[in-house]
Amino acid sequence: MSWLNEFPSLGSEQLSAMRRAIDGTFRGFTREYGEPLERLFDPLRDFLLFSERLLTQTPWPIVVGVIALIAWLASRSMKITIGTVLTLLAIGYFGMWDDTMKTISMIFVCTVVALALGLPIGIMMSRWDRLQKLVLPSLDVMQTMPSFVYLIPVVMLLGIGRVPGVIAVVIYAIPPVIRFTNLGIRLVDTDLLEAADAFGASTWQKMRKVQLPLALPTIMAGVNQTIMLSLAMVVIASMIGVQGLGQPVLKAISNQYFTMGVLNGLAIVGIAIIFDRVSQAYGKRLQKHLEVVHG
Repeated sequence: MSWLNEFPSLGSEQLSAMRRAIDGTFRGFTREYGEPLERLFDPLRDFLLFSERLLTQTPWPIVVGVIALIAWLASRSMKITIGTVLTLLAIGYFGMWDDTMKTISMIFVCTVVALALGLPIGIMMSRWDRLQKLVLPSLDVMQTMPSFVYLIPVVMLLGIGRVPGVIAVVIYAIPPVIRFTNLGIRLVDTDLLEAADAFGASTWQKMRKVQLPLALPTIMAGVNQTIMLSLAMVVIASMIGVQGLGQPVLKAISNQYFTMGVLNGLAIVGIAIIFDRVSQAYGKRLQKHLEVVHG
């Protein structure tokens, strides 16, 4: 009756052999194709370095002014704009300006890449049910996999540095924008689509002028979540050489520097609140505009 008490499983030798076979295959792949893959991601590295230099080398009053202008144009809220400026000034006053700019540049690049990949996938999922059935399980895995696990394959393939960090962050943050894009397009009223068909609109015209505009508030909710997940993963990605606010937090954990950890953690919270409030306000503005136009 021992089988009732001991769960049937592979023996330690078989399990060890399986792990060695899988790890050996992956290592062989990295040795064979690691260098070509690194060259493939050179444009991504250049884009990240450009955005990082732009934010760190531009005089801080200009950076604060541009970010405040973007916050105002997106939210049209003086309260959010003033809060953005005060948060950035407080971050700079406590000596975290350069790390904050590196973190913002990382989030910007990761969000751009996630949107460039996620929006087309979400649009295609909304059009083909078979593709949706194939992609949704992958998104479930991506959203439930522990974030630290993403660091293992990218480090084995590309080593330590910024590009592996970008790839890990994008993989972790891309599911919401795919899901919300697919959902937003599918929730568009069928009566509106039938009206577009009656006026002779093509498939592309329906997508561009009816479905995407009406789904935009939902898509913006996905963008908001992608930005938040990017910010969360950037801190974890500091373990593989991603510069920014994550590295002081990691150093504070390793050396038990309480004040350093709290200050950099609050800076990350401040950036998260700025991105969240601005993107949410922009989504609400889009929703009100569409209610007026189509109401």
